[in-house]
Amino acid sequence: MNSKSLLRAMRKASLAATTALMIGALAAPSLVPPAFAQQQGPDSVADLAEGLLGAVVNISTSQTVKGGEGENAVPMPQLPEGSPFQDFFDDFFKDREGEGGGGAQKVQSLGSGFVIDAEQGIVVTNNHVIADADEIEVNFSDGSKLKAELVGTDTKTDLAVLKVDPKGKKLTAVKFGDSNKMRIGDWVMAIGNPFGLGGSVTVGIISARNRDINSGPYDDFIQTDAAINRGNSGGPLFNMSGEVIGINTAIISPSGGSIGIGFSIPAEIAAGVVDQLRQFGETRRGWLGVRIQPVTDDIAESLGMKTAKGALVAGIIKGGPVDNGIVQPGDVIIKFDGKDVIEMRDLPRVVAESPVGKAVDVVIVRKGVEQTVKVTLGRLEDGEKLAEGENGAPEATPDQGAEVATASVLGMTIGELNDDTRTKFGIAQDVSGAVVTSVAKDSAAAERGIVAGEVITEIAQESVSTPKDVMDRIAKLKEQGRKNALLMLASKTGELRFVTVRMD
Repeated sequence: MNSKSLLRAMRKASLAATTALMIGALAAPSLVPPAFAQQQGPDSVADLAEGLLGAVVNISTSQTVKGGEGENAVPMPQLPEGSPFQDFFDDFFKDREGEGGGGAQKVQSLGSGFVIDAEQGIVVTNNHVIADADEIEVNFSDGSKLKAELVGTDTKTDLAVLKVDPKGKKLTAVKFGDSNKMRIGDWVMAIGNPFGLGGSVTVGIISARNRDINSGPYDDFIQTDAAINRGNSGGPLFNMSGEVIGINTAIISPSGGSIGIGFSIPAEIAAGVVDQLRQFGETRRGWLGVRIQPVTDDIAESLGMKTAKGALVAGIIKGGPVDNGIVQPGDVIIKFDGKDVIEMRDLPRVVAESPVGKAVDVVIVRKGVEQTVKVTLGRLEDGEKLAEGENGAPEATPDQGAEVATASVLGMTIGELNDDTRTKFGIAQDVSGAVVTSVAKDSAAAERGIVAGEVITEIAQESVSTPKDVMDRIAKLKEQGRKNALLMLASKTGELRFVTVRMD
């Protein structure tokens, strides 16, 4: 074999080897872990969206706003006689006044909703979508429109239920799913009416759960990065089975557009509210009749608790379900009807979800001892008026044998609560205890926001009524090696709060 033949043979061998390597690489198993591959998002949500679009509706409302009179009215400018602008302003203000002469104008808004009962024509949306509306119209994906009547609203959860007459029209309905099963990272789909663009579909994941955005007493939002914009309010958030696991209601956005932070009312909360609105036209929530505040690390230490958890009872509503001594100020509720109360905000939600009149077990910590009490719930809506007019101050018997008129402890000057101090600080007659007459600047008490005129009613869950009582209780706590003193303070009107003050 000559040199040319040898070179040709070597080239063929090299090409064959390269081809074999390429084929081997193509045939090699994927290096992507199987578990990761299974968690990829759906290739397409077209089939899912197609089956759900018909159940999602656009809500359009109109409201007549009157210009009013006096400071609310916009007066017609006074123009020189013969002004060329006279005709223009005459026509403009005539249109604004209309037939009623009150400057009435039509204001329109848009939102989203979804059908949950095709036969009855029941539609769910947000309360803020239809609030103060004179007319409500439901627009369907096929272009048809139906007038809607309001069944009921709930401002605390921002939910509303509407009813339309299908008039022989076959509606498409969706159902609520189990939002408790949803996990962070699960895929979700939002359908709604952003900026008036009906039937818009967006997909994302659940970014977080149990979000409190301070919008109401029962905040427990699902956070999602599925695009939610203005007009999406009231629209559904679906799981990948086509079930409604949330109702889109709020976004965080400096610009007003989606930045990937949207919030949905979980179906766990919404479904119960919707059922009550359908049945009664209003909500009927359970009510315990207590005022509560968080349990801080300092409060937990002062109460002898190992960890800071639960809801601290700061006051009892007179005439409420526990206005019989079953639950007392200073108790810490750690479990309600079998459900753990980890944070203060957990308690209002689980109580509200409980039926009115139900007898439930409540686990409390009282003076360091855990015990269970039985409570029969009242109705929140009936008790709200009581809560508004009642200060919840506990009764205490003045100590007639006090040996000191004033005392100085923890940076506070403590005085007797008598007619003179009541008048000086404007303290209500039904408030009892020892009054704080002054607070030293930069003291431990000042750090906790204690001010002159507040009344100390309890220290470490024991009643005090005189300056001597206060001195004795603080001294006893120091002897026990306590680092903080738990004080129950009453405001001038009797509203209660707990604070812990350092004693070192």
